[in-house]
Amino acid sequence: MPISKTRSSFYRRLYVAHLIDGGVASVPELIEATGMPRRTAQDTINALGELDIVCEFEPEEGARHNIGRYVIRDWGAIDSRWVKANLQRIKQALGYP
Repeated sequence: MPISKTRSSFYRRLYVAHLIDGGVASVPELIEATGMPRRTAQDTINALGELDIVCEFEPEEGARHNIGRYVIRDWGAIDSRWVKANLQRIKQALGYP
Protein backbone atom coordinates (compact mmCIF):
# COMPACT_ATOMS: atom_id res chain seq x y z
CA MET A 1 0.00 0.00 0.00
CA PRO A 2 1.52 3.35 -1.02
CA ILE A 3 2.08 5.93 1.69
CA SER A 4 0.76 9.49 1.55
CA LYS A 5 2.88 12.38 0.32
CA THR A 6 2.79 13.84 3.81
CA ARG A 7 4.13 10.67 5.41
CA SER A 8 6.77 10.11 2.72
CA SER A 9 7.99 13.70 3.13
CA PHE A 10 8.11 13.27 6.92
CA TYR A 11 9.93 9.94 6.68
CA ARG A 12 12.39 11.32 4.11
CA ARG A 13 13.29 14.16 6.49
CA LEU A 14 13.72 11.77 9.39
CA TYR A 15 15.87 9.45 7.29
CA VAL A 16 18.08 12.27 5.99
CA ALA A 17 18.54 13.64 9.52
CA HIS A 18 19.46 10.14 10.70
CA LEU A 19 22.01 9.75 7.90
CA ILE A 20 23.56 13.16 8.59
CA ASP A 21 23.73 12.39 12.31
CA GLY A 22 25.44 9.10 11.45
CA GLY A 23 28.12 10.71 9.29
CA VAL A 24 26.56 10.58 5.80
CA ALA A 25 26.74 14.33 5.89
CA SER A 26 27.19 15.80 2.42
CA VAL A 27 24.81 16.05 -0.51
CA PRO A 28 26.89 13.66 -2.68
CA GLU A 29 26.99 11.11 0.17
CA LEU A 30 23.21 11.38 0.66
CA ILE A 31 22.65 10.87 -3.06
CA GLU A 32 24.87 7.78 -3.01
CA ALA A 33 23.21 6.33 0.10
CA THR A 34 19.61 6.89 -1.02
CA GLY A 35 19.57 7.29 -4.78
CA MET A 36 17.52 10.47 -4.43
CA PRO A 37 18.10 13.29 -6.91
CA ARG A 38 20.42 16.12 -5.86
CA ARG A 39 17.58 18.65 -5.70
CA THR A 40 15.51 16.35 -3.46
CA ALA A 41 18.47 15.89 -1.11
CA GLN A 42 19.08 19.65 -0.95
CA ASP A 43 15.39 20.44 -0.45
CA THR A 44 15.09 17.79 2.27
CA ILE A 45 18.06 19.21 4.17
CA ASN A 46 16.59 22.71 3.90
CA ALA A 47 13.21 21.44 5.16
CA LEU A 48 14.58 19.86 8.34
CA GLY A 49 13.99 23.15 10.16
CA GLU A 50 10.25 22.75 9.58
CA LEU A 51 10.46 19.83 12.02
CA ASP A 52 12.58 21.93 14.42
CA ILE A 53 15.61 19.78 13.59
CA VAL A 54 18.62 22.10 13.70
CA CYS A 55 20.96 21.17 10.87
CA GLU A 56 23.96 23.36 10.10
CA PHE A 57 26.56 23.31 7.38
CA GLU A 58 30.18 23.26 8.55
CA PRO A 59 32.56 24.35 5.80
CA GLU A 60 35.84 22.50 5.56
CA GLU A 61 38.69 24.76 6.64
CA GLY A 62 40.59 26.13 3.71
CA ALA A 63 38.26 24.50 1.17
CA ARG A 64 36.57 26.41 -1.61
CA HIS A 65 33.16 26.14 -3.23
CA ASN A 66 31.12 25.20 -0.14
CA ILE A 67 32.98 21.98 0.60
CA GLY A 68 32.01 20.65 4.01
CA ARG A 69 29.52 18.59 5.98
CA TYR A 70 26.13 18.99 7.58
CA VAL A 71 25.72 18.47 11.32
CA ILE A 72 22.56 17.86 13.33
CA ARG A 73 22.79 20.19 16.34
CA ASP A 74 19.36 19.44 17.82
CA TRP A 75 16.60 16.96 17.02
CA GLY A 76 13.94 19.25 18.49
CA ALA A 77 10.79 17.30 19.40
CA ILE A 78 11.89 14.28 17.33
CA ASP A 79 13.24 11.28 19.24
CA SER A 80 16.26 10.11 17.25
CA ARG A 81 16.08 6.76 19.09
CA TRP A 82 12.61 6.16 17.57
CA VAL A 83 14.01 6.90 14.10
CA LYS A 84 16.85 4.42 14.64
CA ALA A 85 14.49 1.75 16.02
CA ASN A 86 12.12 2.17 13.03
CA LEU A 87 14.76 2.66 10.35
CA GLN A 88 13.90 -0.45 8.34
CA ARG A 89 10.22 0.51 8.23
CA ILE A 90 11.12 4.06 7.12
CA LYS A 91 13.50 2.83 4.41
CA GLN A 92 10.99 0.27 3.16
CA ALA A 93 8.21 2.85 2.99
CA LEU A 94 10.47 5.17 0.97
CA GLY A 95 11.87 2.40 -1.23
CA TYR A 96 15.45 3.19 -0.18
CA PRO A 97 18.22 0.57 0.03
